[in-house]
Amino acid sequence: AVRLVESGGGSVQPGESLRLSCTASGFQFDDWAMSWVRQVPGKGLEWITYISDRGMSTQYADSVQDRFIISRDNTKNTVYLQMNNLKTEDTGVYYCAKGTNTVIRADIIKGQGTVVIVDS
Repeated sequence: AVRLVESGGGSVQPGESLRLSCTASGFQFDDWAMSWVRQVPGKGLEWITYISDRGMSTQYADSVQDRFIISRDNTKNTVYLQMNNLKTEDTGVYYCAKGTNTVIRADIIKGQGTVVIVDS
């Protein structure tokens, strides 16, 4: 079965950084694009970024462009999200997901999530 396990969340102040990790199992990792989505309080899931299967291309939502960086290590079946210059509006639960997920569907395959709190 597909399993995605996120880690690295925490509580930080505005302007600080966090690095999230997601380790995958149960499928051929390097055959799939991977993405990060988030759920902020009171809103639905929001797609924020994806990386292609070999890591050659990436795409970001406007809300995180130039602040977040997605990367992957196919030798470790792991995808990362480097989050810089965090803002209070970045507070939420962050999930890694299988596929690009630029349009979030009900059958999205994602992990259990990791909580990010940005507060002064």
